[in-house]
Amino acid sequence: MSPTPAPRVALVTCRPGPDVAQDADLPVLADELRAAGADAEAAYWDDADVDWAAYDLAVIRSTWDYSWRAAEFTAWAERCGRATRLANPAEVVRWNTDKRYLGDLAAAGVATVPTRYQAPGDPVDLPTGHEYVVKPTSGAGARYAARYMPAEREAAVRHIERMHAEGLTAMVQPYLTGIDVHGERALLYVDGRLAHASRKGAVLTPGTAYDEAKTPHPSLEAWRPTSAETAVAEQALLAVPGARDLLYARVDLVDGPDGRPCVMELELVEPNLFLFLHPSSVRLVADAILRAAAR
Repeated sequence: MSPTPAPRVALVTCRPGPDVAQDADLPVLADELRAAGADAEAAYWDDADVDWAAYDLAVIRSTWDYSWRAAEFTAWAERCGRATRLANPAEVVRWNTDKRYLGDLAAAGVATVPTRYQAPGDPVDLPTGHEYVVKPTSGAGARYAARYMPAEREAAVRHIERMHAEGLTAMVQPYLTGIDVHGERALLYVDGRLAHASRKGAVLTPGTAYDEAKTPHPSLEAWRPTSAETAVAEQALLAVPGARDLLYARVDLVDGPDGRPCVMELELVEPNLFLFLHPSSVRLVADAILRAAAR
């Protein structure tokens, strides 16, 4: 009997650049997969020379330039998903790259940050009685995101007009002050089970322009999630179309006006896993990848 060939795994990333963070977890995860007997390597999602069909599994990891090229990225995901098994699947990628999915979660009864959307051609409609956040429905790393007081309406209007000029839909949310006290909590699920959780401070600071660079994960630390946090996170995951096929998911939570956790974002495409903060999870993630590659 011939030996079983080593599973070939592509860890999908993007080309380095001045506006792209370095993925510190990628080499660690690749080493763990190789130590377990897999043929694992990094591959650029937009490299036309990559033969995706040669892999048993393509795992989207740090494709952190996708939000600049969302339509191109989702088209790639669909092509890759036809060529090999893709994690997470293309239909999940398509749904999750547009933050209007928050409306789907809210309609399913999941506690979410209240959000309204303004597409190009829509009149600009901004809150007048409280601080708020403006950002695009396709974005990562706080790109094109800023917070405003009601008196800063003119700056917010220019912000939205800039996004509309680029074909982007704007989303407007109340700024939840609980994030300044309790931070944002990120719960990572692998194969549907909680692996670890992290907490970070507020990303958006008053007076920072939407087109300025931000620190995406300030004051990051390990976190022990509460039962209320895991309940909301798991309710959100159950509402995802194609939830059974999720290899990984990161649910980002903040405290709502009532002090209870609610979903700020559901990261199903290319979330930072923060493995450098949780080294015991490296093997857990690698094992899940190997199981998926063997299916």
